[in-house]
Amino acid sequence: MKPALQLKLSQHLALTPQLQQSIKLLQLSTIEMQQEIERYLLENPMLEREDDTPESFAGAQQFDSPRNEETRSEGSEEREPREERDSEPPASPSEVDDDRWTSDAGTFTGAGRDDDDDSDAQDIHAATVSLREHLGWQLGMTQLTERDRSLVRFLIEALDDDGYLSAPLQELWETLPPEYEIELEELEIALRHIQNFDPTGIGARNLQECLSLQLRALPDEHDRNVALLIVDKHLELLAARDFAKLRRVTGYDDEDLKAAQGLITSLNPRPAAGYAQVEARYITPDVIVKKLKGKWTAYINPDAYPRLRINRLYAEILSKQRRGNGNMTTQMQEARWLIKNVQQRFDTIHRVTQAIVDRQRQFFEHGEVAMRPLVLREIADILGLHESTVSRVTSQKYMATPRGIFELKYFFGSHVATDTGGACSATAIRALIKQLVGAEDGKKPLSDSQLSEILGQQGIVVARRTVAKYRESLNIPPVNLRKTL
Repeated sequence: MKPALQLKLSQHLALTPQLQQSIKLLQLSTIEMQQEIERYLLENPMLEREDDTPESFAGAQQFDSPRNEETRSEGSEEREPREERDSEPPASPSEVDDDRWTSDAGTFTGAGRDDDDDSDAQDIHAATVSLREHLGWQLGMTQLTERDRSLVRFLIEALDDDGYLSAPLQELWETLPPEYEIELEELEIALRHIQNFDPTGIGARNLQECLSLQLRALPDEHDRNVALLIVDKHLELLAARDFAKLRRVTGYDDEDLKAAQGLITSLNPRPAAGYAQVEARYITPDVIVKKLKGKWTAYINPDAYPRLRINRLYAEILSKQRRGNGNMTTQMQEARWLIKNVQQRFDTIHRVTQAIVDRQRQFFEHGEVAMRPLVLREIADILGLHESTVSRVTSQKYMATPRGIFELKYFFGSHVATDTGGACSATAIRALIKQLVGAEDGKKPLSDSQLSEILGQQGIVVARRTVAKYRESLNIPPVNLRKTL
């Protein structure tokens, strides 16, 4: 063996930085993409946002050709629309972002709200005051000694987010310093003080005690006494809907048990839920679907489309330099790449969404029961894209429709064969099961086998196990737990 030089010719695939950026932007959600763009704006002075002028805003709305001034200055010709445009222009934000979209998205714009609109004082109080602050305020109004106040504060800190004292008193008592010489009975008295606070049921150690505390705070009436007996001694029978045994052990008839059940179900099993700090999750739909002239059409949401351009001042400085600045030239190229990739991202999202809308138009007309089977490969073949590209587009992208806001992946699902040789979407079957259960007789609820038979009569061949799986995915309890008096 000896050193030698060899000349070898080979071919291999490589992803350019521009293509890597395009793939990365495509799979990001709207919020993640906005964060990524903010990072580019901070790092690259060549890049800036367009002012919210009517011209730039109109360019963002007309998505079929939302080229900004900079991309046109690069010599790129205006593309012709892929399909004949509707003569009616896309809906304006005031028409699209109405109360339906803002309500479903979980965002608040203040639209439709006047000065006379009253809000629930308890909701405002719960939103601004925590549970411990609320209990501490009530503790300050009592005439307890400082020692008892300290024990009550100690137990308040031990409450969970639902208002329960999940840790046993014995364990909490053992954690106290011995030099304080605190007896277990003192801790029990402090807990009873908490259980007299608002909201009713606070400081309970389990669900049974929580419901019992709330019932004992009600006026002494017959229905309340029956409900209290069931909660204290026969709550398991009520949870299992074993009404026959419940009638036998309590001696009450169906009318009394039904009234007691209604009273128990009206109680709050999570007394401190109104004081929990719930993190709001906001969804900005990428696409808006409206019916225009009898056709369901998808439009890019203007609020989700970032309007970017090249900074003209830096561009003029760079153009006047004969040799050019290497760093500025690189930043200029990166800014152009980003503008082009953002445009391409929304172009692909629009194409995929419109294809989904065309395939699922019956859903927009009639709801979930009209959902048809659809797989990623079907959309990929229609648009000439790779299946992985369609998967990236439909992940964490949302569509605002008159029926609500849905993730694009919601419109894809498996199929079940029918007697006629066709196929039915699993989403449509779940919707049918939900309708059948909603219309059933509470005294004689439908079993999974009966649901399977009813679907079979409609031409949909579904096994009992499949029905049970769909029912569980809808969070519908089994037949024995749906029985009512």
